[in-house]
Amino acid sequence: MKPAVHSILLDIEGTTTPIDFVYQVLFPFARRRVEDYLNTHWSAEDVQLDVARLREEHATDTQQGLTPPPLEPAVGSVTGYVHWLMDRDRKSTPLKSLQGKIWQEGYASGELLSQVFEDVPPALDRWHSQGKQIYIYSSGSVLAQKLLFGHTTFGDLTPLLSGYFDTTIGAKQEVESYRRIAASVEQSPATILFVSDVVAELNAASAAGLQCVLSLRAGNHPQPPHAFPTINSFAELPF
Repeated sequence: MKPAVHSILLDIEGTTTPIDFVYQVLFPFARRRVEDYLNTHWSAEDVQLDVARLREEHATDTQQGLTPPPLEPAVGSVTGYVHWLMDRDRKSTPLKSLQGKIWQEGYASGELLSQVFEDVPPALDRWHSQGKQIYIYSSGSVLAQKLLFGHTTFGDLTPLLSGYFDTTIGAKQEVESYRRIAASVEQSPATILFVSDVVAELNAASAAGLQCVLSLRAGNHPQPPHAFPTINSFAELPF
């Protein structure tokens, strides 16, 4: 018998939120605004930190034989490299950090309102009332995660969440990332349930000792054969 679940770790894309919202709304919004945002905030310390990390990533790309666009000390050049990373759906920490800052302005202005599946708010409320800890783990920055759950069509869901993890704790397909998360929340891995739409992520989490469930939502990408339990709605989880 599996241990009781004390904490629930949730992916975003294809799990709490339609993939189309991320790829058809959020990503195009950031792409359109990146150059203007950099022009306006270029001297800000946190933006310069993102740019410095982008330069490090660019150097690594070049060393590995890739052919990113030249990265010069100019806004237009940085914008070109950001677009190049986005075209490859790179899970780049500085890229995700920059996107989060751009989305923050979009949410603040009312131009952005995030989507979650209709079964998500009642499930979060139910789990929260049961005393379970609910965490988010996404390749998007912690800022982007807080913004998404704080500005949904169902209202602010952040009071129901206990914490957030992004790629600063490790990549989502690396076993050690899930061990770090379990240590951070001070829970045995076996008492944490991870829900994601990506089998490779579930493989890593399972190897770290977490319980795992595959999310099957409309619009999700096909996945390879696996042995994980599957759900179409959070209402199907047995708690």
